[in-house]
Formats: sequence, C-alpha cells, structure tokens
Amino acid sequence: MMELNSLKQFLVVARLEHLSRAADELHIAQPSLSRTIARLEGELGTPLFERSGRLRLNDAGKLFRDHVERALGELAAGRRAVAEATSEGLGTVRLASETFLTLTGPLAAYKRAHPSVEIELHWSLAEDMARRLRAQDVDLCVASQPIHAEGLESTQLFDEAVGVGTPLDHPLAGRTSVSIDELADQPFITAREGHWIRRLLDRLFAARNLTPKIVCESDEPSAIADLISVGLGIGLVPAFARRSPTRAPGAWIAVDSPDCRRTVTLYWGADSHLSTAARLMRTTITNWDWITGDPQEKR
Repeated sequence: MMELNSLKQFLVVARLEHLSRAADELHIAQPSLSRTIARLEGELGTPLFERSGRLRLNDAGKLFRDHVERALGELAAGRRAVAEATSEGLGTVRLASETFLTLTGPLAAYKRAHPSVEIELHWSLAEDMARRLRAQDVDLCVASQPIHAEGLESTQLFDEAVGVGTPLDHPLAGRTSVSIDELADQPFITAREGHWIRRLLDRLFAARNLTPKIVCESDEPSAIADLISVGLGIGLVPAFARRSPTRAPGAWIAVDSPDCRRTVTLYWGADSHLSTAARLMRTTITNWDWITGDPQEKR
C-alpha cells in the first residue's frame, strides 16, 4: 500500500527530475529515495521515469503526478476545512506571486480589515503556479504572464505597458519611445530566467532574431532598479513601478512594440475549497482599484 510520505517524496523527484537534489531537499539519503521510487514503480507495474541520460518524468509518471498532486491537495484541504470549522477564526490564506511590490496596497488593506488572519506569502515562478494550485499548496496566485493549464479559474487584474528604464544621463533618456532594434547593443540588467521580466525581454528580442546583451541577472527588483539608476545598464520596467514612492531615480521610455506589456492575473483552483480568509483575500484583490490604489468595487 502506498504511503503518504512516499507520494510526497515522489512529487519532489518529479518536480526536480534529479535524485540527488531531491534527496538534499528532503534531507534523506539518495539510496533510500531511489528505493522509494523503485517501490512505487513496482506497485504501479510501470516505470515513472526515463533513465537514459538525465532523469525525466515519462508519460505514466506525469499522469501519476497529476493524480497524486490532486489527492494530497484534497487531503490538505480537508484538514484545513476541519480546522476552520472547529475554530472561531477565519483561517489562513496562502498567496503566491512573482512579485509582491504590485500587491502591497491590497495586502495592507486586507491586513487592516482582518488583523487576526494569518497571511502566508510565497514567491513563485509562473511556471510553478499551476502545480502549486492543483496540489493546494497555495490558495491564490498572482502572475504577470499567462498560465496555460486546466483546472484553474482566473480574473484579470490589470494590463499595463512595460518600458525601458535608464539612468537620467543616458542618451535615450530624453526619448519618448524606442524600438527593440535600437536596444540591441545596450547592456541589460534583468531578472533571472523564468521571471516574467526576463521572459518578456527574451521574447521581444527573439521575435526579431536578436539576443539581449545581459550584463547582470538579479533576483532583487530593488537592486535592478538601483543598478540601472547608477548607470550600469538599462532594463525593462513596468509602468506600475514608476508609481512607487521609493523607486530609484531614472528615466522611463516607452517601447515601440505592442507586445511590450504585462497582464497581471489572479488564479485559483477551479475545484479548490477556499477558506473564508482566502475568499476574502480574493475579493480584496479583485476589487482593488489599481489606478488610484483604493479598495473599491471594480467598475
């Protein structure tokens, strides 16, 4: 009979597709993890991974992974539902996003309105969000790029232009717009692969058979802004960031491309049981006025 711990370990191996890294994350010995995977494959009567070269989840493994994610997610949801039903509180809400700079307004308003609710914030790449929602590892996700996956519901929060940020004394700083071709030889400071800004940058350049000249990759948005402002390079900057009271000094130039935009969307599992706290958070975020920064009904 399959054990819960074995299924959880399988999901880590399926996500990383690497036994030693999975063993490190799980804090167990690799031979023990290998035996667990072999035992699961024996019970199912089929391999779950391709083992020629690097470890790869095969079709049977992908099918099994999807069912395990849903099963463990339902079990976790059941535990939360019982805890909510037997307590006087509103429960806990778990929100994942690629960036929380965009969400500081609605999060602050939510916390003021519901001070007893425990809020868990999880940084996540968009490519991991569907899996986390299916597994009910998080309740809500805010992504700056589309998530193409079944079993999700969503609502668009806002759509905005993404421009180029430069230091104030940069030759482009006085321009009202700039083309991608004009940016081909410019040094870019950007996020690591997988982040929505990096994906947008790569996509814009690839559409013109160009490759961006990247001189710095960082996981810190504030560091990217500071490095741009002191003249170490330029970078893509969403219009929303221009309204931040703590933003670094610099110029913002529109990009002459209809594709240089981001669409911010809130996602949740179509069949997930959302706690009262999560439903209230969903309402707060969807009703937020992203122009004025006020918690009012969307028109």
